[in-house]
Amino acid sequence: MSLDTLPRTARTPRRDHPPGRRWRSRVDVKAMPYVLVSPYFLLFAAFGLFPLAFTLYYSLYDYDLAGTTEWTGLGNYAALLVDEDFWNAVVNTVGMFVLATVPQMLLALFLANALNKRFRLRLAIRMSVLLPLVTSVVAVAVVFTQLFARDWGLVNYILSWFGVDATNWRAERIPSWLAIATMVDWRWTGYNAIIFLAGMQTIPRDLYEAAAIDGASRRRQFWQITLPMLRPTMIFVVLNSTIGGLTLFSEPTTFYNGNVDGGSQGQFQTVAMFIVKQGFREFDYGYAAAAAWLLFLLILIGALVNFLVVRRIGGTK
Repeated sequence: MSLDTLPRTARTPRRDHPPGRRWRSRVDVKAMPYVLVSPYFLLFAAFGLFPLAFTLYYSLYDYDLAGTTEWTGLGNYAALLVDEDFWNAVVNTVGMFVLATVPQMLLALFLANALNKRFRLRLAIRMSVLLPLVTSVVAVAVVFTQLFARDWGLVNYILSWFGVDATNWRAERIPSWLAIATMVDWRWTGYNAIIFLAGMQTIPRDLYEAAAIDGASRRRQFWQITLPMLRPTMIFVVLNSTIGGLTLFSEPTTFYNGNVDGGSQGQFQTVAMFIVKQGFREFDYGYAAAAAWLLFLLILIGALVNFLVVRRIGGTK
């Protein structure tokens, strides 16, 4: 038998790699992925886990501006549970969250569906919906403060056409919620619409073509194809909006000229504003830290409820 007829493995002598090289190869395969993603976990530990642990620690103390600490255990939490101002902030936060999020999701969904069609200047129009997001919050507050002014605001002027008396949008609870919810929707509807649009573009076009051949209208295609296929994106958007809505701070603060009181009677003070007031005006850091942890618990409950609702509506198991 000649060498030409032998298998290649039989003709080529086996080369055993030295132990050091095999060890380095094994380390490269198993450890290198963790090394590459380690910067994220280091940053998360420094700017995420440490602040959480630090806040939890001081929420168990009576910690003031002078730096004196006194162990109170769950005293701060017990005081918050009977604090009328805190529960007023919770009601305001949940109320504005509902008023802002529900219309925002519907508008973003239908706007994304409109942007998903073919038309001229499609890219430019898609990019333009993000302009409210990059606009300064202060500029937005100035504009909407003028729109919702009591005596000479455009909104009251339009409502007067229908016989509605002038509304003091800052002085009353529900009107102030509506004004702030309008600000939130104006800023974030386009952002959520772009996320919905990205989810819609992942849906195979073959489904729409087959539905059109079967005689399904565009409206039926939207309800029977687009919405069911968009469930994962909807869950992400709803959870993201829940976190943003329950930590609402910039819009109501700028609506009241940068004051965290949330109106003369706290009619639109959110939990985030309450925390800032307790921590940086009253200098009761332990109390503010306990309120921050209760807000964290509120976000978890809200996110879980919204996740279950969207999951049930979507029909997923």
